[in-house]
Amino acid sequence: MLIPWSAFWERNYFVNATSAIGALLTNHYTRGAITGLGLVNVWAALGELADLFGGGSGDRQSEMDPHSEIRNQK
Repeated sequence: MLIPWSAFWERNYFVNATSAIGALLTNHYTRGAITGLGLVNVWAALGELADLFGGGSGDRQSEMDPHSEIRNQK
């Protein structure tokens, strides 16, 4: 998320490949979009970790699995 805003980003191979690609990759809107995608990725990963470590409800699997014994007992 911080790489598009660092000096490392401007010394990238793709930035120096052609002037058109360099102009696109150094554009502030492109950098913001890449940062936004990074934030969405981190948010999704934290949600997955919360489900993995018990943050999710116990009946979630039974709602998704039609052959679950918990769902069939209702």
